[in-house]
Amino acid sequence: MASRIRDIEKDDAKYVELCRQGNTGAFEVLVERHQKRMLNIAFRMTGDYDEACDVVQESFLSAFKAIKGFRGDALFSTWLCGIVMNHARNRLKQVKSRSRFESASVEDMEQMKEGCRAEGACTDGESAIDRLEREELEAGVQKCISALDGEQREVLVLRDIQGFTYDEIRDTLHIPDGTVKSRLFRARDTLKDRLKDVFGEL
Repeated sequence: MASRIRDIEKDDAKYVELCRQGNTGAFEVLVERHQKRMLNIAFRMTGDYDEACDVVQESFLSAFKAIKGFRGDALFSTWLCGIVMNHARNRLKQVKSRSRFESASVEDMEQMKEGCRAEGACTDGESAIDRLEREELEAGVQKCISALDGEQREVLVLRDIQGFTYDEIRDTLHIPDGTVKSRLFRARDTLKDRLKDVFGEL
């Protein structure tokens, strides 16, 4: 697994260099390679599938415009995730100002599975009732995640849902290691309380 990830990272660097030389086809490869994960991150941040799609589209456009300035100090995926996070923050501010932000619904979760297969994919032989119960559970969890403070939600999504290392989170959010750990601790504690409120004692 680790060797496969390193191979992908090395391959990313090759395509990034081609992009810097003006090869738009190379950027399309990077989009196809990373769009599902970025959509998942954006969805977990916004709690809304349509908003997440807009965030990812805007993020890739920003990345394309800025890629000549990408120095390779971090992995391309880390750099791209930082752009997605920035656009997600901006989108949440816009939505809040319009006073129409809604937490994830079961319908959002269904769209999410079709678009990028969120964690907990449907298993073979799953009954309609089991599927509905699982989707309602996923929607409830996402509602709790969406209710977190923005800074807490960011580190929790990156660490506990996407599996980023502490160093990757530090580089993505541009915050010290200690801040990453303290925000994550508070996020997990708050999420646990919110999950208890929704689902009862865990």
